[in-house]
Amino acid sequence: MKNTLIALSLVAFAAAASAQATPAGLWKTIDDETKTEKSLVRVTDNGGIFSGKIEKLMDPAKANAVCEKCSDERKDQAIMGMTIIRAVKHNPDDADLWDGGDILDPNNGKVYKVRLKPIEGGKKLEVRGYIGAPLFGRTQTWIRVE
Repeated sequence: MKNTLIALSLVAFAAAASAQATPAGLWKTIDDETKTEKSLVRVTDNGGIFSGKIEKLMDPAKANAVCEKCSDERKDQAIMGMTIIRAVKHNPDDADLWDGGDILDPNNGKVYKVRLKPIEGGKKLEVRGYIGAPLFGRTQTWIRVE
């Protein structure tokens, strides 16, 4: 009986741990060049469709920055509070992957396809922006804040 309870506890713990490994949460982004903290992005799940919004810019000098280089409806809009990840869904063929949407780089105004993959038990998030196929892109690793 004791072994059964332990086994059930382990199964419940494993299920809870895997349920937490989604892109949803608050993430710290790191600048590719300087390796410094750049922003906080909150990724939310709205009925299975994930989006990400910039919640905080770490550089106080950029607090009022706008996306001058954006070419869509976000042109000249404030970067703080801007939705940069849109329409991402869980990949039915890969339990660890969310894709199908896009991500905006406010620095250059370009929009890329995006893949999100929680790693290290959901403590980090691999964010891959690409054009065409995932092979042609760049990956950033974001760190979970909450």
